[in-house]
Amino acid sequence: QLVESGGGLVQAGGSLSLSCSAPGVTFNMYDIGWFRRLPGKEREFVAAISWTGDKTLFGDSVKDRFTVSRDNAKNTVYLQMNDLKPEDTAVYYCAGRSARIVLVDTPDSYDYWGPGTQVTCSS
Repeated sequence: QLVESGGGLVQAGGSLSLSCSAPGVTFNMYDIGWFRRLPGKEREFVAAISWTGDKTLFGDSVKDRFTVSRDNAKNTVYLQMNDLKPEDTAVYYCAGRSARIVLVDTPDSYDYWGPGTQVTCSS
């Protein structure tokens, strides 16, 4: 099981950092993805990071504003969100899958999911 934390309310232009952890599980052999679900819409890919942390992938809408990193010693992956916009308001989910050569951005490729954390950006 994965668990997200760090969501909350922020004004436009502000920053938030989300964390994804896996209590009791060593997930240093897992690629981790971040997705979000905007109100009334399908899940949208946000970012992904390889199990080694040397590869990252970002969705077009967050590129240049969000970064993703991981600390395998702490079993934690981080999503740093900068210059937040009202259209970033969504429930954010982290997801995991066994490490592969290539990172992917499709939700169905991931096997394990957290319950999500709400991020709200006000204008």
